[in-house]
Amino acid sequence: MPQMLDKAIELAKQATDADKAQKWEDAVNLYSNCVEHFVHAIKYEIADKQSKEKIRTKVREYLSRAETIKESLKKRSQRPIKANEGGVRKNSRDENAKDSNNGSDDGSDDADKEADKLMAQVGGAILQERPNVKWSDVAGLENAKNSLNEAVILPIRFPSLFTGDRKPWKGILLYGPPGTGKSFLAKAVATEANQSNFFSVSSSDLVSKWLGESEKLVKSLFMLARKKAPSIIFVDEVDSLCSSRSDQESESARRIKTEFLVQMQGVGKEKEKENLLVLGATNIPWCIDAAIRRRFERRIYIPLPDEMARRELFRLNLAKTNHSLTDLDFIQLAKRTENYSGADISILVRDAIYEPVRKFRSATHFKKASGKSPIDKKTEVHDLLTPCSPGDPGAFEMSWEQVPTDKLLEPVVTASDMLKALANSKPSVKKDDLKKFEEFTRDFGSEG
Repeated sequence: MPQMLDKAIELAKQATDADKAQKWEDAVNLYSNCVEHFVHAIKYEIADKQSKEKIRTKVREYLSRAETIKESLKKRSQRPIKANEGGVRKNSRDENAKDSNNGSDDGSDDADKEADKLMAQVGGAILQERPNVKWSDVAGLENAKNSLNEAVILPIRFPSLFTGDRKPWKGILLYGPPGTGKSFLAKAVATEANQSNFFSVSSSDLVSKWLGESEKLVKSLFMLARKKAPSIIFVDEVDSLCSSRSDQESESARRIKTEFLVQMQGVGKEKEKENLLVLGATNIPWCIDAAIRRRFERRIYIPLPDEMARRELFRLNLAKTNHSLTDLDFIQLAKRTENYSGADISILVRDAIYEPVRKFRSATHFKKASGKSPIDKKTEVHDLLTPCSPGDPGAFEMSWEQVPTDKLLEPVVTASDMLKALANSKPSVKKDDLKKFEEFTRDFGSEG
């Protein structure tokens, strides 16, 4: 079963259970959550028209039930209308309203349906589950973290600080070479700003083959974000949506950029009291249209990690791995990985932690050793097996296929494993590429 649909069904069950248990606020949140997952499943995972229609029917029922509960809670009644045992009761008020609209020829009902459809479509961009990435998981980049704290965390926790002329930043652009942690920083923002709604979108979420629908999706995204404020809109690879305008581009592309400009210009107006931040990320900032670049008030360069940050990256990537590396080993690795990005180091470590597995698979001799049980990770066991050289004391001939699952001693990653992986790796960013980022930073940005 597709992943999003599976999650939506699970959330729907939790919603109806909460409804029956009279946990009204939990039920409303779960109904809304499951609807957003169903909408995403309809868009990306379900192809069969009949299945789509069945899901849409259930979505309408869940939305109706959520509205009924919310109306009852607003009136502070002791308990909302009880849901039917076999499903969700429809909101009779909505049905009466629907009946009263029958025969109207002003087109307002169709417009509302169109707006609701677009809202539901971009609603799937809301990040429901926090990535659990803390600021402490991000090595270095102190300026970027401080700027994001100023723009996101402080205005939510201490709104009194941001009054009068002191206003929070409304647009931040993170730019730099691939693999330096721009999207990872966005995950940290989503985790740390746990009181905000986080919209994570890409060009594929907002571009449609139908004429005029793409700009409507952009408008609906900002409308929904304002409605659910405080909100953060994260646009990954923002250059694919907002590249420099030219005479050769299509009318559709030009209209998307114009709508994006209009919506970003609307962020932070005095008449709009919402707390809304647009966070963009790109590997090619010089390709972004100048007018849109100006809307990003802070443009922060996310460079390749320095030696101190690389040392911390090695530690973070090995934090959950059984290893024997010392502080001196980490210092040496950091010195030997100049021009490596965070992603390069992550790949290097992944290659290194597979080295003990390769030794285990090619071993011809094993010996007994003591260590933690591979099953519960707590119990000390004294007859575990570990690969060894044929000349080691207590070595006996054996292949890996003969080792019982519960008798293998967890292998330790050593400094030599790291060095072997380092010898087979290369940085993914060229020095010439860095010059472009340095020039852009001198002209338009600030160091992260």
